[in-house]
Amino acid sequence: MAGQVQKSAMNTSRQTPHRHVGIGYVVMLAVGMVVGAGIFKSPALVADAADTAGWLLIAWLLGGLISLVGALCYAELASAFPNAGGDYHFLKLAFGKRLAFLFAWARLAVINTGSIALLGFVFGDYVNEALKLGPLGPAVYAAAIVALITAFNLRGVKKGIAAHYAITGLEVAGLLILVAAAAWLALQGAPPQTDLALGPLGPMPQGFLQAMVFVMLAYGGWNEMATLSAEVREGRRGMAVALIVAILVITGLYVLVNWAFWRGLGLEGLATSAAPAADLIRLAFGDAAQIALIIAVAFAVITSINATIVVGARTTYAAARDFPALAWFGEWDDSRGIPFRATLAHGVFGLVLVGLGAAYQGFSTLLDYTAPVFWLFLMLSGLAVLVLRVRQPDAARSFKVPLYPILPLMFVATSAAMAWSAFGYVGTLDERGPAAILGLLVLGVGVWLMLWRGRRVASEGQA
Repeated sequence: MAGQVQKSAMNTSRQTPHRHVGIGYVVMLAVGMVVGAGIFKSPALVADAADTAGWLLIAWLLGGLISLVGALCYAELASAFPNAGGDYHFLKLAFGKRLAFLFAWARLAVINTGSIALLGFVFGDYVNEALKLGPLGPAVYAAAIVALITAFNLRGVKKGIAAHYAITGLEVAGLLILVAAAAWLALQGAPPQTDLALGPLGPMPQGFLQAMVFVMLAYGGWNEMATLSAEVREGRRGMAVALIVAILVITGLYVLVNWAFWRGLGLEGLATSAAPAADLIRLAFGDAAQIALIIAVAFAVITSINATIVVGARTTYAAARDFPALAWFGEWDDSRGIPFRATLAHGVFGLVLVGLGAAYQGFSTLLDYTAPVFWLFLMLSGLAVLVLRVRQPDAARSFKVPLYPILPLMFVATSAAMAWSAFGYVGTLDERGPAAILGLLVLGVGVWLMLWRGRRVASEGQA
């Protein structure tokens, strides 16, 4: 009896999210999260697979279109079922607590924390070029930036919101510098490195689907904004507006940057470049200007780490609210406007995975660790749109995905194709394959918890 009273007191004392952020903040956070490492690494791989300039630009436009379809699906889920858990809440309603628990585990142990560490190594790789600390330099810088951004987020949304806008603005400015570099070359009369006439497209290149894999990796992360669906001031339709605007902004930036690479380096030069942004800046402004590129990459990565911690912590918070055994993570700090302990947990786990990257191959190791698991759960979230239309047809959907069920099925098929590609890569078992297998094994630990301890977890969730 005393335990029940204590549990009741704990539940009633918890603070919960309230609507205290605007559409602009969600758009800013989405741009900050998505526009990170991918745009500095993917364009060369896409150009190599696309073969022609026309198909190169189509690939980036198509990536934006696919992301927009996904955003429309998430907008329906967020408008009908707003919750700080985002995907966690949608999966719980559609498939039950056990699968939702598995997703929360994957978010904490693989997806978000792996992304935090991965982005830390992008930061470390670039900064180590300017301020060399030796072979361990990238890992040292990665650990330092993850710890710093975690501490920044622990200050809370209310204290840090102006800084959030500032660093995202600097990130976008960094991308626009690349566009300016191509424009500067044109104004100086520098001949283009390629024929600027797109010409006839011709048949789809054999490597176009491979190109789309790299494109979609660069677009990844917008779905995380659903964790803010219970905090948007503009109500249930606010998240739909924010997601759509964010995808349009991101697509515009990506197309502009890839035009700049094409204009400055040419298709062949882009396809063979190990660091196209560095090559473009060097061509336009000289070797000394590369420090500006390092700053641009640093701001892009810092913003992405920041956003990943913000949204990942909310899933852990939501799961902890359902399962009293995890109650320590389920406290909402209303004075800061954040789930303080869940935020701390994501930062600490991210640092642990920085150690994994330091022991192996840094960025590539952590990319392989996260990819298969990420696309699997994104596919399940797409299926949740279809399942909840059947299970909860009377839910107040202030926004409904158009052309239902065609668009949700398209999103599910796209996510399934990406998951299949990621799992296919694991099957190759090359020198990086073990990292992907490790991610699946960690997910397997969550499956064990879900199946063997699911009865206990479920009973706690009903207590």
